[in-house]
Amino acid sequence: MIKKYFFCAFLLFSQSFLLFGQLKVSFISRQIPPSKDLSVHLFLAGDFNGWNPANKAFELMPDSTANYRLTYTFQPGKYQFKITRGSWLSVESNTTGGPVENRSLKLSHDTTIQLTIAGWQDNFKPAEKQHTASANVHILSDTFRMPQLGKTRRVWVYLPADYAVSGKKYPVIYMQDGQNLFDEFTSAYGEWGIDELLDKMPAKDQCIVVGIDHGGDYRITEYDPYDTKYGKGRGDDYVEFLVKSLKPYIDHHYRTRPDARHTTIAGSSMGGLISMYAILKYPHVFGNGGIFSPAFWISPEIYQYASASKIPQGARIYFVCGDAESDDMVADMHKMVLIARSKGLSPSNTPEVNVKGAKHNEKQWNGDFPEFYHFVIGR
Repeated sequence: MIKKYFFCAFLLFSQSFLLFGQLKVSFISRQIPPSKDLSVHLFLAGDFNGWNPANKAFELMPDSTANYRLTYTFQPGKYQFKITRGSWLSVESNTTGGPVENRSLKLSHDTTIQLTIAGWQDNFKPAEKQHTASANVHILSDTFRMPQLGKTRRVWVYLPADYAVSGKKYPVIYMQDGQNLFDEFTSAYGEWGIDELLDKMPAKDQCIVVGIDHGGDYRITEYDPYDTKYGKGRGDDYVEFLVKSLKPYIDHHYRTRPDARHTTIAGSSMGGLISMYAILKYPHVFGNGGIFSPAFWISPEIYQYASASKIPQGARIYFVCGDAESDDMVADMHKMVLIARSKGLSPSNTPEVNVKGAKHNEKQWNGDFPEFYHFVIGR
């Protein structure tokens, strides 16, 4: 009888925990600015739904007062989001069509959020973008074949200023999201400015950087080695493309130092996830890594894979994120750092940097890059 009472009490506690661990949040939007196409479909796109701009589960619906409303349950924590009309071309803007910062939520109790929308980006003529890539950047190919994925992709190459005359062989950094690395014209939310940063480096510290464009709508699945609610993971195929197709081509056509000690892989967010996975799967290829704001949350299976993997003692992995990115970013990254160090990697080979107040964007990663670069090149 005592066991029965204990079980019932435990069940009641569990149900209460689940009930009270969820917070009811109501989003209400009033005075919606007119849109170019008269669309009144409003969506929340945030770190809670993979930044999907047209997720039906997060659509605000009209109510009897002509407002638009959504009520959803969240776990307590910090979140970021924007409002769209179904695509990133029709995302909310300021009153002149310019970009707005991500909206931030810190939830600890049930609440109602009043949403005021200043404007829609597609109501305004897009600001004319300029090409900003330096003379040391060139497009290797707009249609580089990816047989493992059955696709083609644009690939960028940054060469040191003295490459043509030095005769030297150079280390190589392979980076994800190539369209955001060098050129404002091709970037979606600003560029990293990798070329401007490297142009200032002394000749002895120069290296080759290879940027691979992401796959647009397929970015999440191509950068994810695991199946999730966002689709079938193609990360294994993508990493195999890097190792068996792209790297051999680069090593054959450019003067590289092809060993793992001088080969680095780096990326941010989903690019950070797939870069970490590439190091774990092909440690004899990628001896160094730059893990910027990694999206480990989307595929926590990577922790188990890391725990079961062998990481060479000479591997060097730089971890960095902002403490204002999400509620779990710092803790998620720290968990991977601890796993790497449990494999025998020293803290000096696995630096962990938390940037106070930094958010999840290219501005942050531009600021993080120089320290990461000196860590990699200064070995």
